[in-house]
Amino acid sequence: MSWFKRQDSPIAPDSHSPDERSVRTEGLWIKCPSCGKAIFRAQLEETQQTCPDCGHHFKLDARTRIAALLEPGYQLVDLELRSTDPLDFSDLKPYKRRLAEAQKKTGLNDAIVNATGKLGEHDIVISAMEYGFIGGSMGAVVGETIARAVDRARESRHPLLIISASGGARMMEGIVSLMQLAKVSAALGRLADARVPYISLMTDPTTGGVTASFAMLGDLNIAEPGALIGFAGPRVIEQTIRQKLPEGFQRSEFLLDHGFLDAVVPRRDLKPWLIQAFTWLSTPAGSRGLQAPEQTPPTKRL
Repeated sequence: MSWFKRQDSPIAPDSHSPDERSVRTEGLWIKCPSCGKAIFRAQLEETQQTCPDCGHHFKLDARTRIAALLEPGYQLVDLELRSTDPLDFSDLKPYKRRLAEAQKKTGLNDAIVNATGKLGEHDIVISAMEYGFIGGSMGAVVGETIARAVDRARESRHPLLIISASGGARMMEGIVSLMQLAKVSAALGRLADARVPYISLMTDPTTGGVTASFAMLGDLNIAEPGALIGFAGPRVIEQTIRQKLPEGFQRSEFLLDHGFLDAVVPRRDLKPWLIQAFTWLSTPAGSRGLQAPEQTPPTKRL
């Protein structure tokens, strides 16, 4: 009689299939693209997706930005619009397929989210672009949704905040996309005539037709640190003018130094900064301690 007996059954694997096995620490750390340091994801959440060592601002999706700024109880609006394919466009893949993939990836119908709610004590309207949806490109739906946000701000007389994160106009919709620049700019003109405050926040990146239209039309034009902001990209400009561009060209700090921006605001300071700015913009000149002229001439924006 043997004391030991070999079992015929092999060692049973864990409850997960081989394809589902993963290292337990996988995804817990992320490398900062600026300083190269590894950051614990939980720490990154605490710092609002900014590197605690160098201050690099990671990209945020539109819904996260809105949730970080507005008080609980805000409402998402104008989410029902969907893009069509007016040109039956196809490059490496059909435009219809690109739309379907982007909708599945982001859970949005297009690259924009509108919301209404309170920022501190201010009732405001927010329109935030989603870079994860085909590079935040502006097609008919993005233009129409932003125009609706502008009209809602004008009709309710609530301040407007537009958060830009875009590669520009959406080429797959051709002239239909380019028409949105004029439509949104015209709506902002009516908002200016109604003297309703509008702040434009530019994040990384804000380029192309978005920069050439509503992103630069705010009463205050501000940006996050290190954001790429411009019309054409640096490479295109260098190839056109055949000159080497200066260090930091088209970054928010460079634009601030050259008068294209009013402020560069770190993400941790953004909410109190906006509350103070909207308070100032919504307060009549006389009650700010400023002496108003006897007869105020008609003006456009502050």
